[in-house]
Amino acid sequence: MKYILPLFLILLLIGTQAYAQERTVSGRVSVDVVDEGLPGVTVTVKGTQRGVVTDNTGRYEIVVNDPATILVFRFLGYQTAEVLVGDRAVIDITLEEDLAQLDEVVVSGTRRAEKITETPATIETISAQDLQNLPTFNPGELLARLKGVEFVRAGVVGTGINVRGFNSNFNSKNLQVTDGRFSSLIATGLPMGPLNTVIKEDIERVEVVLGPNSALFGPNAHNGLVNTITKDPRTSEGLTVAQTVGNQSTFSTRMRYAHVFNDQWAFKVTGEHTTAEEFEYVDSVYINRDTIPGTEGYPEYMLDRDIEFNRGEAAFYYTPVDGTDIIFQGGASNSTYLSPTNVGRNQIIDWNIYYAQAKLVADHWFAQVYHTWSKTEDTYSIDDRTKAYYTFTDLGFPEDLVRDSLSYTTGALFKDDSRRWNGEIQYNNQIEESFFYTIGAQYQRDMANSKGTYLLDENEEDYITIDQVGVYGQFDYKFGNGLKLTGAFRGDNHEVYGFNFLPKVGVVYSGDFGGVRLTYGRGIAAPTILNMYGDLFNGLILGNAEGFTLADGTEIEKQTVEKLQTIELGYKGVVVKNKLFVDANAYYNISEDFLSPVTVVGVTTQRGDTPIEDVQSGYAAYGGLVATYINFGKFNTYGFDLGLSYFFNDALSANLNYSYFGYDTDENNLENDFNNDGVVNKLDLLVNAPRNKASFALNYVGDRVFGSVFTRWVQEFDYFSSFQIAAETQDLVYRGVPIVEDARSADAYNYGPLGGFVTFDVSLGYKFSDQVRLSGQVTNLFDTEQREFTAAPPTGRLYSLELRVDLPPINKQ
Repeated sequence: MKYILPLFLILLLIGTQAYAQERTVSGRVSVDVVDEGLPGVTVTVKGTQRGVVTDNTGRYEIVVNDPATILVFRFLGYQTAEVLVGDRAVIDITLEEDLAQLDEVVVSGTRRAEKITETPATIETISAQDLQNLPTFNPGELLARLKGVEFVRAGVVGTGINVRGFNSNFNSKNLQVTDGRFSSLIATGLPMGPLNTVIKEDIERVEVVLGPNSALFGPNAHNGLVNTITKDPRTSEGLTVAQTVGNQSTFSTRMRYAHVFNDQWAFKVTGEHTTAEEFEYVDSVYINRDTIPGTEGYPEYMLDRDIEFNRGEAAFYYTPVDGTDIIFQGGASNSTYLSPTNVGRNQIIDWNIYYAQAKLVADHWFAQVYHTWSKTEDTYSIDDRTKAYYTFTDLGFPEDLVRDSLSYTTGALFKDDSRRWNGEIQYNNQIEESFFYTIGAQYQRDMANSKGTYLLDENEEDYITIDQVGVYGQFDYKFGNGLKLTGAFRGDNHEVYGFNFLPKVGVVYSGDFGGVRLTYGRGIAAPTILNMYGDLFNGLILGNAEGFTLADGTEIEKQTVEKLQTIELGYKGVVVKNKLFVDANAYYNISEDFLSPVTVVGVTTQRGDTPIEDVQSGYAAYGGLVATYINFGKFNTYGFDLGLSYFFNDALSANLNYSYFGYDTDENNLENDFNNDGVVNKLDLLVNAPRNKASFALNYVGDRVFGSVFTRWVQEFDYFSSFQIAAETQDLVYRGVPIVEDARSADAYNYGPLGGFVTFDVSLGYKFSDQVRLSGQVTNLFDTEQREFTAAPPTGRLYSLELRVDLPPINKQ
């Protein structure tokens, strides 16, 4: 506390000096087509965080202190305008519509605001309007419409993405960030996804970076980043209430309220309660490894298809002086649903996420500290519990004893009481008009605790604690005439896997035509705590933070980071003025030390320096047989993404997206032989991605009516993820069993390849007024068999109807 008072005194002194030359500039912002005021336009002083928002009539007032001040007028869907103040006291301005949003401002490419055509990264965006026109509680559905994204849907609520190959049922290579926080689970590193605390109505935009962005955002922004930015209460006052109903017993109520008290204080609060029921689907569970044709599995024991989400957040914004914000926010969620894994499904029961965050945002400074908690007591592996249940009942144990106790004893129960501390400080500035720089440092302490259920901790007091420190920098130099050179770096030191240096460089040339970019970047995928300290199914699966010694004396090296190098060429711009727009990129990746899925390494005698019998709780049954995670190989991937947008008029538009993904590997290099069968083939690489995919959308947004028709094609592809398999019949062996479609494959059932479908979604809505809108949609209109993931039901037809009401703040109605 002793440092807080001096900090505020310094800030107040800075503000007092600025007031010496203050004067007020006012005006009106209108639309170019009709002479109507445009509310919600952000008006900022260029080069600072200071700004205001236009009122319901489009009017604004802002304080400036220099005639050389440049005001920036920015509103989503309109071209950004910059105006020199000079000696004027009144500045009225008209904004022109930006049909392709080439003036859209993003922050995920360089950690500072810049036009999307000037950023040295491939970024796809979802806007607040996109979300507002989506009549469902699940914002993840819009990820399917983004170029270059490998969208995955697993049942009613399971949505997620992968980028440029190497998907799995436990994919931690795409970093999820929300309002500057890492939104990933502490122990597994998985994106929080449905566990997140944010509701759809509070999202301002989502920025998806395709390709590595580890230099600025940390190790796990390996092949993609999903950056969710929520709404500022000062630019989105009022009450929003949304009610969604649909099939699968879907019922969702959401609320958001934001209020501005005065120039210094504002707050917002959100809440959601959603219930639904998963599609009818029962997976097969096999008690032993016999692969006799015709062997039948057991149905999942005590499968519960009920889904429930409760989540909410609150935030307070305080502005002590112009240009400085202090923000306190927190959130919580409680989730129950079914989640696919490498070994069947997990029954997620009352999984709680909490966070508390404090931020300082000033003209040149950014600092934050936040704490994340993850808690569950009753989540379990359905697959393992089913195996235990039928094994014990076949031995004659009483039903109630098996149900309540013995069915969990083989490691089925997952408890979690993990937490994470994060801190960050950042400084940004510019030298004259040409050189911009950002430098920062981050600290992270992970404290994982599974209460002895799925990690190598022993009890609720035994935290696995790991520290990590990173420093980063970003530099932009503008040569003039639209040419910009960008450089970034990150030095990251992890307590277990050591130090890594990650550079990124890019050249961008932009203008009225759009922007062309050429970039080179390095990324890493870091082993998670589960990879390093996992203890699953009584030690059959063990983490590899220390290496293993096999019975024949062979040493298995401890797992380290996967390294990725990417070269990318991209273009985003206009081909036919106000009509045809293109967004395209091509890339080439070099991957080394690939992080494997869990794999059997053989009978072991030691983990690190510890005898395996002292580590493996199921040693009596397994005799030291261990499955773990390793690094291997070097291989290349490549591809391109193409997006075309055509605007028939201001209301009607069409979008066409196409992506190609390819790969090659040195078949003569036995370091690429992941499964140690003496041959290098696709079962070593496990790409798990379609070579081709495409989508087409027809969108209409009028004064009252809005809607869309969306179709998506995904080419058929084989998929392998540890125990899970989805592949056509072929002359290959996976996990010791021939690959045969529509047949048992070791521990799982092979229903055949994923993808190979074309689906159609339609939506339609009507705005009764600026306050009330009613909309509906049907996903998978023709009820096509849409299989995109293993250990999950095919996604059938889903329909929903949503009523949304937007009201002004209570005292301003």
